[in-house]
Amino acid sequence: MRPLHPLRDLNEQTLRRRTSIKWRQYPDDVLPLWVAEMDVVPDASIRAALTAAIESGDTGYPHGTGYAEALADFAARRWGWDGLDPSRTAYAADVMTGIAEVLRLVSEPGGPVVVSPPVYPPFLDVVEHVGRTVVEAPLGADGRLDLAALEDAFRVAAGRAAYLLCNPHNPTAVTHTADELGAVASLAREHGVRVVADEIHGPLVPDGFVPYLSVAGAEDAFVVTSASKAWNLAGLKAAVVVAGPEASADLARLPEIVSHGPSHLGVLAHTVALRDGVPWLDAVVADLADNRRLLGDLLDEHLPDVRWARGSATYLAWLDCRALGLGDDPAAFFLEHARVALNSGLTFGSGGAGHVRLNFATSPPLLDDAIRRMAHALEVRSD
Repeated sequence: MRPLHPLRDLNEQTLRRRTSIKWRQYPDDVLPLWVAEMDVVPDASIRAALTAAIESGDTGYPHGTGYAEALADFAARRWGWDGLDPSRTAYAADVMTGIAEVLRLVSEPGGPVVVSPPVYPPFLDVVEHVGRTVVEAPLGADGRLDLAALEDAFRVAAGRAAYLLCNPHNPTAVTHTADELGAVASLAREHGVRVVADEIHGPLVPDGFVPYLSVAGAEDAFVVTSASKAWNLAGLKAAVVVAGPEASADLARLPEIVSHGPSHLGVLAHTVALRDGVPWLDAVVADLADNRRLLGDLLDEHLPDVRWARGSATYLAWLDCRALGLGDDPAAFFLEHARVALNSGLTFGSGGAGHVRLNFATSPPLLDDAIRRMAHALEVRSD
């Protein structure tokens, strides 16, 4: 049996037949290394389960706690954490929908919600969507949580306030340590701030991932997560809302209609991924490690002025392009002149100017082509 290499199985011609946003947002001459989709085929166990469901007509409404139970088992095996109680969970269509509903439970209309930019752009959008006010606690220069800034923001936001924690952090690909998360929990307790953590990238962390609810002091927090990023199931929506032991009463106030969001096939796919798709996940994590090294080598050779902290927590690279002289939005330059689509750092909030986010969950030849295109565009510009 040949080794699994999910990120090496598809070529550009095959990928351009896809109809999802990654491959259809831009013209055919653009290499898309932007939105968080991986260029892979889902694990065979997921494909088999979905095929069987379709062929048997098992296409009704979801039922039961199997998804949450699979997540609890995965957390125990993968992270050594056995504190996820399926009785303190609910389902939502996706992570951001779940976060929106939890924010309604733990904060007041018009009240403060702390975020740590640069951060996943929907964090900023969801606060506005639910009628709250963003309070910033920017990351440090190293791309990690700045606990002093966080304490200042918590002091301003004290009361019926919340903190949106990205664990691990997107876009800097930082894996928060147990000490850092413990400090967050302690500060949140001190200032009466409720933590709502997005842990969707957790399964992709090669080692050292710490679930927020596993740290002391996080008992009144919420986590919202999904198998969608790690197993590339964004089109099969299903997320789990997990309440800490002291948040059960808040969870009970979650409107039942929220759990009607995920589809039966989505719940089925995510459950099978967590139970049977771990060998495939391990292969993806290994391929991502190879691509991470390749990206580093390509940047060193072709774009040496681009700075990258090389965080390993996601398949997203946060590239500091300020030394290239491309202004606040280098993604616009690379799209127009290199025909490479990247995420603009501006959308990630404070600290994003002059940066791009690059998705390296693609085949090595495509990654190589993209970096060479970017370097060539800069050379032509300098001539």
